[in-house]
Amino acid sequence: MISPHGMTIIVKKICQFIAPTIFLFGIYISVYGHLSPGGGFAGGVIMASAFILQILSDGSLLEKLKSERWRLELSESLSIFSFLILAVLGLLLAGTAVFFGNFLPPGKLGQLISGGFIPIGNLIIGIEVCASMTLIFVALIIFKDEESE
Repeated sequence: MISPHGMTIIVKKICQFIAPTIFLFGIYISVYGHLSPGGGFAGGVIMASAFILQILSDGSLLEKLKSERWRLELSESLSIFSFLILAVLGLLLAGTAVFFGNFLPPGKLGQLISGGFIPIGNLIIGIEVCASMTLIFVALIIFKDEESE
């Protein structure tokens, strides 16, 4: 059972400093996944680790986690829907009648915009994976706390 009071003030302050940095690194890995190793899944797991770190350091109240669960579910659903919209836009705007067709200009090789809509898709996948991993962690905490009562 995670302590409702969390950890010491030193650990909390360090986590408050480190968590945003970890989250930004996850966004970087998601967006630049077409140019370097990484991508949406890896970036999403890194982003989720920032949220999990905050939950572990701050402590958890069961009621607070239960109320936050709907936000995670909403962001997961919206990101999946956004990914589907991106695919349909590719079908409608690419002019090739291809699902996930690239409808953005190709850009210059080796730069961020060289991937067309791939960085956008990677970011959407990263958000979905982040929400899913955090939701799994929260669900396990809720299950463990309810089992111990």
